[in-house]
Amino acid sequence: MNLNRLFAFALTALAAVACCTPGAEPAIPQDDEIEAKVERILKGLTLEEKVGQMTQITSTAIARGINITPAGDSILRVHKVGSVLNTPDGIAQTPEDYDKFIAELNRISLETTGIPCLYGLDHIHGVSYVLGGTLFPQEVNIAATFNREHAYNMGKVTAYESRAANVPWTFSPTMDLGRNPEWPRMWESFGEDTYVNAELSVAEMKGMQGDDPNKVGPDNIAACVKHYLGYGVPVSGQDRTPSSIAASEMREKYFEPFKECLKAGALSLMVNSASNNGVPFHCNYELLTQWVKEDRNRDGMIVTDWADIANLHGRERVASTQKEAVKLAINAGIDMAMVPYDCQFAIDLKQLVEEGEVPMSRVDDAVRRVLRLKFRLGLFDTPNTLLADYPEFGGDAHAKMAYEAAVESEVLVKNEGILPLDKGTRILVTGPNGNSMRTLNGGWSYTWQGEGASKPEFTEKYNTIYEALSQKFDNVKYVPGVEYHLDGTDWQFDENTGIDAALAAARNADVVIACVGENSYCETPGNDVDLDLSDNQKALVKALAATGKPVVLVLNEGRPRIISDIEPLASAVVDVLLPGNHGGDALASLLCGEENFSAKLPFTYPKYTNKFAVYDYKPAE
Repeated sequence: MNLNRLFAFALTALAAVACCTPGAEPAIPQDDEIEAKVERILKGLTLEEKVGQMTQITSTAIARGINITPAGDSILRVHKVGSVLNTPDGIAQTPEDYDKFIAELNRISLETTGIPCLYGLDHIHGVSYVLGGTLFPQEVNIAATFNREHAYNMGKVTAYESRAANVPWTFSPTMDLGRNPEWPRMWESFGEDTYVNAELSVAEMKGMQGDDPNKVGPDNIAACVKHYLGYGVPVSGQDRTPSSIAASEMREKYFEPFKECLKAGALSLMVNSASNNGVPFHCNYELLTQWVKEDRNRDGMIVTDWADIANLHGRERVASTQKEAVKLAINAGIDMAMVPYDCQFAIDLKQLVEEGEVPMSRVDDAVRRVLRLKFRLGLFDTPNTLLADYPEFGGDAHAKMAYEAAVESEVLVKNEGILPLDKGTRILVTGPNGNSMRTLNGGWSYTWQGEGASKPEFTEKYNTIYEALSQKFDNVKYVPGVEYHLDGTDWQFDENTGIDAALAAARNADVVIACVGENSYCETPGNDVDLDLSDNQKALVKALAATGKPVVLVLNEGRPRIISDIEPLASAVVDVLLPGNHGGDALASLLCGEENFSAKLPFTYPKYTNKFAVYDYKPAE
């Protein structure tokens, strides 16, 4: 069908149906008091103010650090911007700095429209962007625990500590089925299984939002379930590239975790950047409006991912201009645009409404959803929250939860009787992941690509694998052999910095613990075309095994790296995945027998690079 005809059909459908299917049970029960307030405010808004509420801009476009620039102040006021995202300067800030920055955003917003700003951060595994807060293992580790309690605790702590930093909204949980190991965001999801993703996503979301989606308390935040839909299985394996999912598979597998979260009261939803079978998700009326809003009788909000309305023109090529891209996306059901650097979106949308290309009813529906979310969060009554009211921020109780999740998430893949190790064992720790906080945490850790976790001001109080083992065992030495460039973003690079030195040290050790895997990465920069473990790391393991000393292979990775040629050389294999700041301590406790291994892999681990098949259980088998 021609796209213009498709969206003409969509406009007709919009006029013919209400935003919620009559008679269907609502996903979130209607709160008449909130609805009355929403209608009262909506009635008084100008068109400029309405499209402003649908506009979200990144913090770096309006501020330097936590200081809003004169130009940024003008952008916020002229375009009536309703939402801001992202950490200032792209690096974690203190909760006190967030308190000041977001309070200033709210001051400007309230002066301009009388409506508070909605601020969001990518708090993916705990408060990823708040200095001094608690970081949990990544979602793939939580999946390896198969324990809803850990997902709930991560959500609850994330909410509490986000509010301590005046942040009411996070773009999490991620529930994209990780079914292509080449995909660089596999570690952000709860693995490959539909049921596991659904159960753990619902648990994390409930931890974030609390028990009543209409009245999100001061210790809770709004979740944003993502990325809708089928993001984790690009045909090429590369980030933000097309998928080819059959309709039955889309409904049965990929929609199921989202459906369960929507049923449980998810307040917002973020859309997949890419396309499926030639149709971009950001202009797919069937998936955005029919499946989510009508079929589910849902009054929550849908937000784009980064610049994805513009990408309908610039990348997907389904719109001839940026303005047409706005028309396609908003008519399909998008409620808020992560623009993120300028407000041309607001200008274009205003013109489209005036020209009759986007119905005012569609804009009003979107703005209702934005206002409704702000009321549910209590932002009109309490636009700001302060660190002083959150005494458990970054405290021992939260650290204990993160440690326990890490212990239950590290997978014993193989053990030929060498584990647990006696505390008097002489240990050589080697490999590029052996003395690195960055690799334990992965992406979305203090910075986007995770290199912030290598900075002492962020992680000095936590233990690397080597440091944690040194506290449990009497005689531990570290010789890297192979190293990454840990302070940069060139995550793929590693080099032989002294395999001979590692071999010399192995002569005086009883056991070699070889810590190998990946450096941290996130999203498109993490694209890779070769899942083999690097030649340098394999050469290190082979050389160490040739000494005759037993090797414990520790894998520290966000997706499975092929190790079929070195696995037979190891007496034990442990996949710690991305266990976070407490992952080194967890591993040390497991290796010495103080804790017991209990985790299982949440994805199929391929033995060969051409064997990436996911196994779905079938009753006939």
